[in-house]
Amino acid sequence: MVTSGSSAPDPDIAAAGLEGNPFARASELPYGLPDFAAIRPEHLLPAFRAGIAEQKALLARLAAAQDAPTFASVLEPLEHGSPVLRRVTPVFFHLVACDGTDELLEIEKEIAPELTALDDALHLDARIFARVDALRRAAEDGTVALSPEQRHILERTHQRFVLRGARLDDAGREALAALNQEISEAQTAFSQAVKKDLKAAAVPVHEESQLAGLDAAQRSAAATAAADAGLEGWLLTLGLPTVQPLLTSLEDRAVRERLYRASVERGTATWELAPRIASLRARKAELLGFEDFAALAVADRTAALPVAVEDLFARAIGPAMANVERERERIARRAAEDGVDELAPWDWAYYADRVQREDFAVDRAELSPYFALDRVLEDGVFHAAGQVYGLRFTRREDLAAHHPQAAVWEVHDADGEGLGLFIGDYFTRGTKRGGAWMTSLSLSSHLEGTRPIVTNTMNISRPAEGEPALVTLDEVRTMFHEFGHALHGLLSDVENPSVAGTAVPRDVVEFPSQVNEMWALRPGIVEHYARHVETGEVVPPELLERVESASLWGEGFATVEYLAAAVLDWRWHRIGADVRVEDPRAFEAEQLEVAGLAHPLVAPRYRTGYFHHTFSGGYAAGYYSYFWAEAFDADSVAWFEEQLAAGVPLREAGDAFRAGILALGGSRDLLEAYRAFRGRDREVRYLLERRGLA
Repeated sequence: MVTSGSSAPDPDIAAAGLEGNPFARASELPYGLPDFAAIRPEHLLPAFRAGIAEQKALLARLAAAQDAPTFASVLEPLEHGSPVLRRVTPVFFHLVACDGTDELLEIEKEIAPELTALDDALHLDARIFARVDALRRAAEDGTVALSPEQRHILERTHQRFVLRGARLDDAGREALAALNQEISEAQTAFSQAVKKDLKAAAVPVHEESQLAGLDAAQRSAAATAAADAGLEGWLLTLGLPTVQPLLTSLEDRAVRERLYRASVERGTATWELAPRIASLRARKAELLGFEDFAALAVADRTAALPVAVEDLFARAIGPAMANVERERERIARRAAEDGVDELAPWDWAYYADRVQREDFAVDRAELSPYFALDRVLEDGVFHAAGQVYGLRFTRREDLAAHHPQAAVWEVHDADGEGLGLFIGDYFTRGTKRGGAWMTSLSLSSHLEGTRPIVTNTMNISRPAEGEPALVTLDEVRTMFHEFGHALHGLLSDVENPSVAGTAVPRDVVEFPSQVNEMWALRPGIVEHYARHVETGEVVPPELLERVESASLWGEGFATVEYLAAAVLDWRWHRIGADVRVEDPRAFEAEQLEVAGLAHPLVAPRYRTGYFHHTFSGGYAAGYYSYFWAEAFDADSVAWFEEQLAAGVPLREAGDAFRAGILALGGSRDLLEAYRAFRGRDREVRYLLERRGLA
């Protein structure tokens, strides 16, 4: 049995005040799974405080050390860190995201500034940086021998210290620490407000006739949501992006308008917090010697310089706007047939779906009965991982996840060896953050002797009791996408935890997850899971062929709404430290206009007031990453197709991708790793062709 313990000693439990606290010692459950059944809110702050104290003591020892710096004496202690802090931190933030009760949100407000201060205590300590710097010089002159992974970690660590202010003078370090505290508090406030706004924006419906166009499963989900909220009738809950899935189906134009406006007009306090956060980040960048925060943000990513990001935008915006205009003309003609003389934003998804049905004979509602959630997951997502990588999954009913709606599976490799655990949590609820994401509760590390525990979280509408949960085609793709992140964590094979799994530069973290989407409708895989929920009939091949033939329909809209959000994020982080944005809505409109992305019918995928990714979710000046990473993805999909066309067995191709990309985590420079895997650098043309931009 593998646990989440480490070779670093635990603190004195009694002295730390952690008697009976589940975070005091390594869990004895399989793979060190956190004992969620025993964890209570009252355990969290004591564990954080004990872990922070232990980490501070570790940093004090590092700072005071006088021996010659080696990897073992300087960086290995940072790899281990505080065992208590390493256990409580991922669990707490996972709970906040998945089940953020008021009690947990209050704890988040209290602990976030303390964790920011702890990070500053490391990266702003001149004595610790001096030892890191000395080790780097010793490695360069050959005095200290390092493995390739250790050398890469040293370079990344040294760069991280510099980018976080290690070379500032005392006054600069003090100013930066104060800024970091302000940013942390504002980001936490933004995140919590977004979640509350999302819940508050749900649209109540009192007349069943207003639900015309929704199928039985969608109506059932709306009724369940209303019941959960203590309301009569139906409740149309929202997802995080601007365009809500139900806009595709609702026939009542007035209800569509209500739902669209509720989505796009979300946010009150967030509209004031966003410019404040952007301004604070700009001041931070100036203090560190950068032109703006975007320049600071990309310095340790594969893009490296702002011009690389802007060049990619420039190649895509013009063709994407031309595509969306062609789509608008066709959609407007179809809407006019129903007497809609002037197309509105809430009409787009509805009539785009009608065009897809009539021009391409693709009815998304026709597909839905073939996509039962459980079957998509176990006979689709898991089955594909078995076909490509040889993995097997066993449901562990004996292990408790973080919420009753979540479930645990054990993952085994092709040789039967246990790899780790996977937790799936798919249904929406009022305490859950919107969107879909992957989290690592434990990392794969030979140094620590730990195996991965990874989670996938989504917000799929929960059906009424006893009815099957059906998912849309977009949700199927999202399930495969998020599991691509999970595979990145599960298949990681590295020595040190700091480079395990998804610990890669932010602008390529989406690359493996995007590649995994290629298996969703793959012949030989789709037939295994896409079976009618009532008859068991396999999805008709001609229906999938029609879906494939319509694959470029809607790409104009999808690309423009994405680029609008990516450019919006980017422009918020290109403001100077002396700029004060008084009217964030006007700023948003102006930047889209300047970029050539202002369209009266296509809003950004996320507007400023609910752009969680950029103002609190870790993608600051980084939402471009999805497009940037998709260039690697499209090139890799082309590689897979070349291999299979040449007769290479699927498992052999999968093992090559696993060894060349997934297993490496962040232990090697991604550009070098990709060049070694592919035999050349990525080619952007595959991305442009995929999106109809070339």
